[in-house]
Amino acid sequence: MRILYGVVGEGMGHAMRSRVILDELTKRHQVQVVVSGRAYDYLKARASERLAVEKIWGYSLVYEDNQVRKFKTLLENVKGALRGWPRNVRAYFDLAEKFEPDVVISDFESWSYLFAKNHRLPVISVDNMQIIDRCRHAPALVKGLGAEMKLTQAIVKAKVAGAFHYYITTFFRPPVRLKRTSLHPPILRPEILAARPEKGGHLLVYQTSTSNRALPKILEASGFECRVYGLRRDLKADVREGNVIYRPFSEGGFIDDLRTARGVIASAGFTLMGEAVYLRRPMLAVPVRKQFEQVLNARYLEAEGYGLGAEAISGARLGEFIERLPEFERALAGYSQDGNRDLLGALEAGLVAAASGAKGTADETAPGPSR
Repeated sequence: MRILYGVVGEGMGHAMRSRVILDELTKRHQVQVVVSGRAYDYLKARASERLAVEKIWGYSLVYEDNQVRKFKTLLENVKGALRGWPRNVRAYFDLAEKFEPDVVISDFESWSYLFAKNHRLPVISVDNMQIIDRCRHAPALVKGLGAEMKLTQAIVKAKVAGAFHYYITTFFRPPVRLKRTSLHPPILRPEILAARPEKGGHLLVYQTSTSNRALPKILEASGFECRVYGLRRDLKADVREGNVIYRPFSEGGFIDDLRTARGVIASAGFTLMGEAVYLRRPMLAVPVRKQFEQVLNARYLEAEGYGLGAEAISGARLGEFIERLPEFERALAGYSQDGNRDLLGALEAGLVAAASGAKGTADETAPGPSR
């Protein structure tokens, strides 16, 4: 089967998930990837006889002081579109003439979706974002988020509308409200699946925003060794200041600190959150402001009993998190996931059904109108 696979380039979580899926798909299929942003270099390194990777222009967000800057985002994307659109048009015709896909998979990526619609190809959605629109959320979990939620739902709905099936990766399980939708555990990279969790005596801190100037003092007062990534990006070696250790980023070192952490402090991005839950590490999640998806992730994390959400890291909130660590550990002990088998098996069956022109998949059982 010939598969066109679109990966949104905003953040690296989509690319990391897609890497795992692509490694599986290329065992049986020929795959052409279209991807934007930093994710291109990450996936291009995995190109092979069965995997071609094409760079396209894609929408991106501008972050400052742990929040999305809407006006700067608009300006950057207008400028980016002027430079990037000609490349996208060339890629469109090249793919249509040379690759001729049988089916399209979109990880929240619009270019591949539009290609599928224009060529009347079945499109399959694989991402974590569609949970916002295609599931029901308890009123308590979305309290105070009405306008922001409606806007985000509208954007998510339009992004990959009318797909053959929606495979949603998630560590929480709200009721599905629309047909052709199924929930699956997070896709985890092999390095996480190979990691063996151990209860250490440190907190893993991943923060890139410098807006919280009190953070070093708050961490110092925690009573735990704090291994901090992201705040000092120019480091070549560890820098210790009391019980706070600033570390240069390395994938192996980060995963080792994650698997042995007593707790994790980070934003509410889905990828790291899913890894922490899988390794049963409690988490204090600080959503990027004006990022509805991260706010929802943090609220569900807290509702599941896997940790706490916070608008900002304060001494009081961190103290509560530390005090309740045994409670969170007990809740996480009940979490189970059999690697990536659940989604990968379902996706392969869905690809066969889509390519054969079937009207739906075996798990199309959710109530409500289809889209």
